[in-house]
Amino acid sequence: MDFAEVIRKRYSVRAYKPDPVEDDKLQQVLEAARLAPTAVNKQPFQFIVIHAAGRKAELRRIYYQDWFVQAPLVICACGLPAQGWVSQEGKNSTDIDVTIALDHLILAAANVGLGTCWIGSFNTVAAREVLRLPDDVEPVAFTPLGYPADRPGPKERKPLAQLVRYEHW
Repeated sequence: MDFAEVIRKRYSVRAYKPDPVEDDKLQQVLEAARLAPTAVNKQPFQFIVIHAAGRKAELRRIYYQDWFVQAPLVICACGLPAQGWVSQEGKNSTDIDVTIALDHLILAAANVGLGTCWIGSFNTVAAREVLRLPDDVEPVAFTPLGYPADRPGPKERKPLAQLVRYEHW
């Protein structure tokens, strides 16, 4: 697909086939995340690839929806705030850098026929316990990764005129 088509076709998948994700496709989407731009090229992130088989009960502690564990893989995007770039105003770039990398991963997944769904609101205490995260690692977002078993609905988005301003507010 060309890039514009990938953006148009990507949607939040909420039903997954049990089919395994081929390792070459997994490596492609992880490579896309690795190549994402980050502030001062710090790359303050790591991804945890979790095989859902045999772990569904504990993964449901992190996020309660059944479709979250239907996919064969779940990916956790983690931030490493101590490694992130900090501006003169004290703003740490880690969360932005992690989300850019995850967006690259998600678009690459759509490009190779895989489905994903951003999960930004989850049980962080459970995520820390289940994934055995050290104190200096922050779980930022999750996504299932697998073949879609549903079809996208219409994409409802605001018109561009409501989202863009020129020169000033």
